[in-house]
Amino acid sequence: MDNASDSRRTSVLFVCLGNICRSPLAEGIFVHLVREAGLVDRFEIDSAGTGSWHVGEQPDARASLVASQHGVDLPSRARQLTEQDLEHFDYVIAMDRENLRSIERMADATGSDAHIHLLRDYDAEGRGDEVPDPYYGGASGFENVYDMVHRSCQGLLDHLQAA
Repeated sequence: MDNASDSRRTSVLFVCLGNICRSPLAEGIFVHLVREAGLVDRFEIDSAGTGSWHVGEQPDARASLVASQHGVDLPSRARQLTEQDLEHFDYVIAMDRENLRSIERMADATGSDAHIHLLRDYDAEGRGDEVPDPYYGGASGFENVYDMVHRSCQGLLDHLQAA
């Protein structure tokens, strides 16, 4: 990882529960949008989960399928959020309120000054809403999640470019 204090780079970490569905989608989509915008040198992007159940696993096959159908690659492996992440990343972006609370508790304990937000805070169609967990649903749930994560990631990128 590059040093987050490098003033040229903004580090963004996307977080969900198991780091196999929503946060890898957000990571992959954000990387894709950053590449399209020609801003790869300005960002460090990663994802993690608050739980440890899936550490080391590839993204859920349904998440990978919907991403590939949109030309997005999901190369990450699941990992668990650490205290060091909250010291390192400028922005820690949660998929839902439960994970947001977990991140905030960890940040309070470590004195982190990371910007912690819900991803859909950047979604003009659902500002402040959660990204639902599609894990126990069918393929259409992954498509719906892809659409809202894509809108939200575009809003986040627009926000960070304007900052």
